[in-house]
Amino acid sequence: MRWLLIGGLVVAGLIGFIVLVGALLPQSHVASVGRDYGADRATVWRSITDVDGFAGWRPGLVTVERLPSKNGKERWREKSKHDAITIEVTEAVPPERLVTRIADEGLPFGGTWTYELVPTSAGTRLTITERGEVYNPLFRFISRFVMGHSATMEKYHAGLEKKLAGAE
Repeated sequence: MRWLLIGGLVVAGLIGFIVLVGALLPQSHVASVGRDYGADRATVWRSITDVDGFAGWRPGLVTVERLPSKNGKERWREKSKHDAITIEVTEAVPPERLVTRIADEGLPFGGTWTYELVPTSAGTRLTITERGEVYNPLFRFISRFVMGHSATMEKYHAGLEKKLAGAE
């Protein structure tokens, strides 16, 4: 019985420490991941703006549902195994720059993704910059130390790379 109590205290202490560290981390972060593709900007642009095709190449994405525009802004809902997130385009300058944001309120996180497409001698360099906010201290700890702020962007690039390699 004593060992069970000690074990419970250790677990509670560890959780408390993690939440404390998460509370001390900044709520906002900026992370960027760039990758070179052997495709021209127009091809890369079509891939990153073809909402109906996202579920076919984006890792972890199960379905995408287009939503009615709001204030003239394109919107859709991305569904994975664990959650659903509404995305809204806040800026689109084809084929150079796209900015999207999480349009749901009440989530433990939020922010924007800026996609910048720059021509290179071999094709296109796509850089994704996340300007994110993680409101929950526990999630903030996990985002920073377990997953890393760039994990989702790395998965996105890996899926896009496979898609574009299959299109050639």
